[in-house]
Amino acid sequence: MKTNPGQLSQLLKKGLSPVYLISGDEPLLVQECCDQVRKAAKDAGFHDRLTFHADHQLDWNAVGEEFSAMSLFAEKRRIEIHLPTGKLGDGRAVLERVLADPPEDIILLLISARLDAAETRRKWYKELQGKGVHVPVWPVDADKFQGWLQQRASNRGLSLTRGALAIMSERLEGNLLAASQELDRLSLLANGNTIDEETVEQAVQDSSRFNGFELVTELISGRAPHAGKMITVLQQEGENPLGLLSVLSRDLNLLLELKSSAGQSENPAAFLKKRGVFQPQRARALEQAARRLNRSQLNEAITLCSQIDRAAKGFDPLSPWHYLRDMSALLAGR
Repeated sequence: MKTNPGQLSQLLKKGLSPVYLISGDEPLLVQECCDQVRKAAKDAGFHDRLTFHADHQLDWNAVGEEFSAMSLFAEKRRIEIHLPTGKLGDGRAVLERVLADPPEDIILLLISARLDAAETRRKWYKELQGKGVHVPVWPVDADKFQGWLQQRASNRGLSLTRGALAIMSERLEGNLLAASQELDRLSLLANGNTIDEETVEQAVQDSSRFNGFELVTELISGRAPHAGKMITVLQQEGENPLGLLSVLSRDLNLLLELKSSAGQSENPAAFLKKRGVFQPQRARALEQAARRLNRSQLNEAITLCSQIDRAAKGFDPLSPWHYLRDMSALLAGR
């Protein structure tokens, strides 16, 4: 079956399904849906977790063996498979076998980029629809972002003036991950008081200091030398690369969509506005990158995102910053 993020919580309270697919290009909302599934599974006794990343190094036969193996000491397990490109590739046959008769002691969580229409017509997806739950996560429409921001603030117990809300909406430009981070910071400053324009001006970073979002722009723009300097600074400052990785993955998938829309004669500026990109500098960087980079480079970059994710979580001997430098060279066309 298919459900939306707002209905997932109630659905989980009714009982667990053997498989969940969370797909979309909004990292924050995807992560929050996954966390709901993880919590429900843990509460039901599925404590042991095994994670796979569907990159070119993944051995799908090993994945299949995990589903056939008995859990150690009869423990229930959660198996998570990250699909950074939204495609199963060699894993389709494995998933078809698993979904035909899902193990009772395993909850499968598939975490994917937005699925294209071709993938939803495949046998594995049809099996999943019958045996599990698909939660497609869609971007928040640009005209609804301010309302989303206000609701998000209210959920944190924050009260914002209309002017403060307008300033944040303008600067955050529909970036949900950045919005969540800024609201976290504002909650520390508010101390129970209403947040006004002055508080937002002090709190929302709009300076030239290096940050993850600026690095993503430099990477997308192919400015490798400056990106390299920023990577060094962020690494020395102890920045968590997973935050910027979410934004980078989103923009890479957006570039692939932009190239497809160009083939359909859709105006790039109109397409980007429809996807919530209003800042001229970012829109210009995306348009130029879509012209400069080919599909092969973009797909390779998305696969590299998976390696960065693995390294950041300790599953790779190399540092995630090492792979970010590789990303810099790749997106510069080198």
